[in-house]
Amino acid sequence: MTVVKSTLSEKALGVTAPALQDTLVDLLGLSLVGKQAHWNIVGPRFRSIHLQLDEVVATARAHSDTVAERAAALGVSPDGRPETIAATFALPGTKDGWLRDTEVVELMVLTLEAAIGRLRERITATEEADPVTQDLLISITADLEKERWMFAAENQSH
Repeated sequence: MTVVKSTLSEKALGVTAPALQDTLVDLLGLSLVGKQAHWNIVGPRFRSIHLQLDEVVATARAHSDTVAERAAALGVSPDGRPETIAATFALPGTKDGWLRDTEVVELMVLTLEAAIGRLRERITATEEADPVTQDLLISITADLEKERWMFAAENQSH
């Protein structure tokens, strides 16, 4: 079996590899949270939020692929297995059953905020170790901040 050799030093890879793996888990988990809410949302804003959840899922899935490919390019085998996600996912998730539209909005704001906070920590950690990965994490953060803003605006009365 051929193993891809990293272009990073061992020290830099020691910072970058976990940042990429943790981001992969967050993004895959976020896509699952979004789909679970998408299937179970009820309420007067069902349709608009149902569609908005698909946007989050598509964003998370697209970025998860990019993150996994970045890890592979650096010689790190990405781990997106269901058991890995289940064992290590640390963001807020959905409860069982039907979810009111207002609950879904609150859940998505909290989940996205948590993901963004974790990404910002990784942005700081990878600044010196791997600016290329840092740039990728910055791009993901920008997209998730946009999604968070759109959900946060949903439950505002004025």
